Amino acid sequence: MNSVKISELYDLTHTAASDYLSQFTYPWEALKGISDFIIMLGGTLSPDEYDNPSENVWIHKTAKVFPSAYIGSPCIIGANTEVRHCAFIRGSALVGENCVVGNSVELKNVILFDNVQTPHYNYVGDSILGYKSHMGAGSITSNVKSDKTNVVIKSEGRQLETGIKKIGAMLGDFVEVGCNSVLNPGTIVGRNSNIYPTSCVRGVVPSESIYKTGGVIVKKL
Repeated sequence: MNSVKISELYDLTHTAASDYLSQFTYPWEALKGISDFIIMLGGTLSPDEYDNPSENVWIHKTAKVFPSAYIGSPCIIGANTEVRHCAFIRGSALVGENCVVGNSVELKNVILFDNVQTPHYNYVGDSILGYKSHMGAGSITSNVKSDKTNVVIKSEGRQLETGIKKIGAMLGDFVEVGCNSVLNPGTIVGRNSNIYPTSCVRGVVPSESIYKTGGVIVKKL
């Protein structure tokens, strides 16, 4: 199951959560503690660099937050990030540097690495999005199974019991998700992979792959 390990999915130099994530083997193991980690990290941030507009909310002074956006706690917004009109950050969100949180985007219990784009009508919950990953317009992470049972990660003919009911998607660095795609609970997409628009994705998509219509996966040339 090496392909779904943190070490295979992410370059940890591109997130303020580097030390936190390095404690774990698999990315979903980090979901439970995101809120506490943000509060701890926020307490170390310099007031010369970060505004603290409400309890447990820290926004870098170079970030641009539109007036209609909602920022719930705990939350950290990194340098040069843009949070656009009507974005809804429910809380437990660590948003890196140079990110885009677009119009009507909802975030909950997430880590967004630096340079992540969620620009239009996205829902991202209980997920970790790697460096320079991009969610196409209308694409979402589904984070709860219809039968409400714990999420199981299926890869390489094996199953990993997570013991967790809410897991969205784990996107490796440089992943491109096409418009109006649904990433089902526990979806893992490896580095440098692409998801075709309007896809319904489940399971593990290997690195350097293309997920095509009908669930066909091919390696990039």
